[in-house]
Amino acid sequence: MELKEAMLRFLEYCELDKNLSPKTVKMYGYYLNFFFDWVIKQPSFKGKEVQVTQLDDETVREFRLYLSRNYINPYKGELKRQTQNYFLVALRSFLRFLVKKKHKVLSPEEIDLGKTEERQITFLKEDEIRKLIDGPDDTEIMGARDKAILELLFSTGLRVSELVSLNRDQVNLKDGEFSVRGKGRKLRVVFLTESAKRAVSYYIRMREDAYKPLFIRYSGPKPKQETDEAYRLTPRSVERMIEKYRKEVGITFAIGPHALRHSFATDLLKHGADLRSVQEMLGHKKSGYNTDLYTCD
Repeated sequence: MELKEAMLRFLEYCELDKNLSPKTVKMYGYYLNFFFDWVIKQPSFKGKEVQVTQLDDETVREFRLYLSRNYINPYKGELKRQTQNYFLVALRSFLRFLVKKKHKVLSPEEIDLGKTEERQITFLKEDEIRKLIDGPDDTEIMGARDKAILELLFSTGLRVSELVSLNRDQVNLKDGEFSVRGKGRKLRVVFLTESAKRAVSYYIRMREDAYKPLFIRYSGPKPKQETDEAYRLTPRSVERMIEKYRKEVGITFAIGPHALRHSFATDLLKHGADLRSVQEMLGHKKSGYNTDLYTCD
């Protein structure tokens, strides 16, 4: 099978059979198309149709060397080892699909991921968490929103992408629990503390708009179209907001939404929760870090 056609079939398989999120399918497409563009420029393939059976360990080795030594991203510069691994993860998944479809191709197990530096996990102590959550002035609507966000992140361990995708009608404040669809489109239930319920309820009562998103923006240029999505808060805005309060309350090290996620997990473990239960609450498929795209958190 010709490489380009095989890639298209793989992406269709990801969308239709594996039911992966549009974002994940898009990123698989990006990494594989990048690989394809590199392959067809190689002297041994130039001007020819590349068959999947022609992909061998030498081709993969040269591609890895290109990523490590020669490729410079126009926006981010040299690729970090973890980013290089994303390309290899996509390639391995693609090869697994071809093996499943009975094509005689390079074994995906022959592609090793490069060793990366261990990531330092940042979490906050109880007094730091309280200082951060108490940072916003909730007499103003933006401060009430920010306090609700901080309470919700620490209460649930949500990823920032999951938090900003919430709509008002999703969150059951009466029962203090709701479902969220995380990575891999996996559904899980998260629970609100009493303080989180109070903060979110207070923020919603202050709002006078009819927009669907649970958290909306109040600054920046006015959108061209008055739509729900135009006013939905972005992950980057949440990151900036946390950085702002981090500085204001005197936390001396850099943090972000993930620090609250890690603090949530640490707090549960410290109070007797078992590791497997905590992993399920975080939406992890299994212990440790998964090697699929965008699951290393």
